[in-house]
Amino acid sequence: MMGCSSQLRLSPRPAPVLWYSSYSYSLPSAAIPPSASYGAAASAHRKRKIRTCIKHVKAALQSAAAQKPEGNEEEEEFKVLTAIQSLYNHIVILDTPKSRLLLLDSTHNVHSMLNKGSSKWTGSYWDEFAALPPVVPEGPIAIFGLGGGTAAHLMLDLWPSLQLEGWEIDEILIHISRDYLGLSDLEKQTMDGGVLNIYIGDVFSPDAAISGGYAGIIVDLFADGKVLPQLEQATTWLELYDKLMPNGRFMVNCGAGQDRLPARDAVHEHDGSSMDDAWKLNATITALCEAFPGQVNWKKMPQSAGENYLALTGSLPDLTTWSAALPNELNSSVNQWQTCNIHDS
Repeated sequence: MMGCSSQLRLSPRPAPVLWYSSYSYSLPSAAIPPSASYGAAASAHRKRKIRTCIKHVKAALQSAAAQKPEGNEEEEEFKVLTAIQSLYNHIVILDTPKSRLLLLDSTHNVHSMLNKGSSKWTGSYWDEFAALPPVVPEGPIAIFGLGGGTAAHLMLDLWPSLQLEGWEIDEILIHISRDYLGLSDLEKQTMDGGVLNIYIGDVFSPDAAISGGYAGIIVDLFADGKVLPQLEQATTWLELYDKLMPNGRFMVNCGAGQDRLPARDAVHEHDGSSMDDAWKLNATITALCEAFPGQVNWKKMPQSAGENYLALTGSLPDLTTWSAALPNELNSSVNQWQTCNIHDS
């Protein structure tokens, strides 16, 4: 059944300056199958938007299918459960036999997912966020760019006593995620006392803070498929740093990198620096390194997981100890973290 935006009216307010939410990667080969059903009450305008979305979905599928071994194709039906235009996003929820998916903005990328089986693991960068609690102090952890709550689901499943504070600028997106992506379940306290508290607002405002600071802040802020430009400026990170408690850390989805570096920063293929300096391809990590010299660690997700760059501030944790504190799904991936190598060009 199609959703209706009139059911989720907000009180009048000034037009927002920012437009962001969480972001992940282009549709995986098995995530979206190639057919859809529409509610009869959908408007012609909304149908056109959804058809455009489906066109992008099918294109992603066809591209992925071309890379799969012959005879290994799997087709399943999926439904568009709701499609709503908010002040910030064109929100589409897709339902498949295996998961529910949140698509946002004109890129039609998957911004959140909720698996229907017993496992919540996604095979994407959201899983990496669940590795943060063992390397930060005791205290609340914030998620800036909550989106549909994929990271929050994973974190409370793995660490059921966590106190999470999710910040999202799009109130309608939160309503939709409560209805379709199980977000409301996370707002109920677990048996171990963990809970997700949700706040609607701008994370760059003074309101997005708590007394004593957050133990960690997960930053997952994008607009139209790109990292917010503010996050590519060192001054932004120095201001956000005031929201952390002593020894607190940022873990950041930094998105993709440039195709190549400027000549002055070029990595050298034969001197061993190419892999160590790959972080310079990412403007967000470069800004973090400018703000916190010697205190930024990075990794790049594999191609199958979208090739996003991730950053972790603070000194590099003891990887053996960190790995031992994590489940099998995460304990080997932490070994890929390395400190940004700052050296003279």
